[in-house]
Amino acid sequence: MDQTTKGYAPINFADKLSKFSDQWRPRVIAELNDYQFKIVRIEGDFIWHDHPTTDEAFIVLDGVLRIDFPDGSVSIGPGEMYIVPKGVKHKPYAASEVKMLLIEPRGTLNTGDEGGERTAQNDIWI
Repeated sequence: MDQTTKGYAPINFADKLSKFSDQWRPRVIAELNDYQFKIVRIEGDFIWHDHPTTDEAFIVLDGVLRIDFPDGSVSIGPGEMYIVPKGVKHKPYAASEVKMLLIEPRGTLNTGDEGGERTAQNDIWI
């Protein structure tokens, strides 16, 4: 008997991404201990922010993400990842839509302590 007949099934990123179209609103797709795996669609400029107590992992599934820092930037393409260390001010940017996976502790706000209209509600599962 294979795993799917027992009720086990993989999480398919493309399937989950097809269930929503709004941008800058991460959706939780899984948890591992106290960490959440979130998928998100983004386009345009975000706000400068940091996460004082946690690192943040960006894994690009589709598109090209640029993360700006006060002293430079990094571009991440499909199949690539970058980890922003805790306390490092950064600003994601996407010239066209990027689909990505974020890995961060449960309860981490997407805008850090900056707040504002771009702050997404946490723990929205899809």
